[in-house]
Amino acid sequence: MTTKPAGGRTKLTVAELCEELDVNRSTFYEWRAKGRAPRCIRLPNGELRIRRADLEAWLDRLADDEAA
Repeated sequence: MTTKPAGGRTKLTVAELCEELDVNRSTFYEWRAKGRAPRCIRLPNGELRIRRADLEAWLDRLADDEAA
């Protein structure tokens, strides 16, 4: 049996990610174009999803970069 993370979802939509990080969609897509966004999954319908684990790892890397 698997447990869901505190946020309740294992995959986030772009809108959910932007809401959680308090950034505009355009900012997310700029980060993505520059290769600076968290890793994404493109679904067969073209929509993007972000695994919570990938988001957490990305945030950890940002924190490590700040500390250096």
